[in-house]
Amino acid sequence: MHDAANDRNAAIETTRPRWIERRFDRSKVPEIGLAFWAVKILSTTVGETGADYLAVHAGLGTLLTGAITAALLLCALLMQLNRDRYVPAIYWLTVVLLSVVGTQVTDALTDGLEVSLYLSTGVFALALGLVFAAWYRSEGTLSIHSITTRRRELFYWAAILLTFALGTAAGDLATEALGMGFTLGVGLCAALIAASALAWRIGAPPVPMFWIAYVLTRPLGASLGDLLSQSPSYGGLGWGTVPTSIVFLFAIVGLVGWMTGRPARIERRIQAMRQTRLK
Repeated sequence: MHDAANDRNAAIETTRPRWIERRFDRSKVPEIGLAFWAVKILSTTVGETGADYLAVHAGLGTLLTGAITAALLLCALLMQLNRDRYVPAIYWLTVVLLSVVGTQVTDALTDGLEVSLYLSTGVFALALGLVFAAWYRSEGTLSIHSITTRRRELFYWAAILLTFALGTAAGDLATEALGMGFTLGVGLCAALIAASALAWRIGAPPVPMFWIAYVLTRPLGASLGDLLSQSPSYGGLGWGTVPTSIVFLFAIVGLVGWMTGRPARIERRIQAMRQTRLK
């Protein structure tokens, strides 16, 4: 029976498409640190304000905006998938566009099809759980530090898209349907993220803590974007969507530029330490 199982597994391995099995020399995702979380929250805010600006203020409408951003996302994903290493600019461009598309998916269900936020939140949570289950069953891990094959990367990006859609639905449910408002929404999400970080520090499993925090950054960034951009009559500070998007985009570009140059700076530091020891 054992030999039969091995033969079956070997047959499955040989029939899988080679483009799914491709291995990479290193992980395709960035290291997790303060810069990672800062850019993640900033990209989420840009996704919220950017989608609103294109659909409403620029007059493109929901359908055209969705088509444009979906096409841009496809191009970014193809660039990301065709790299054999982590490239900060391409990776974070993909994340920003996923944020926009994830927002649009939820908004289309809520505004276009009048789907209840309670229902959409539950459906997206279930869909994300199914992706995680399929990912773990296939790979035996959900750690983002093990994104070393094409198949794992595909699972990863599917999960990322659903975290944005789920975060949008859950955030809208909290701030709008439950009437928490933007300020309370920012404070609540920040507190929950801090709680997950504290739980990780005191010994909670890192993988579920990471994904919980990742989902929560979506409503945090969206609430922050709404708080800054919406008019005071709606509970915001009145910056407007354009200034908010520009400020956050500049911050993203600056942080991504810093992360792009970080490996070279580390290498120079290592070389300098080696030369100092040799003297």
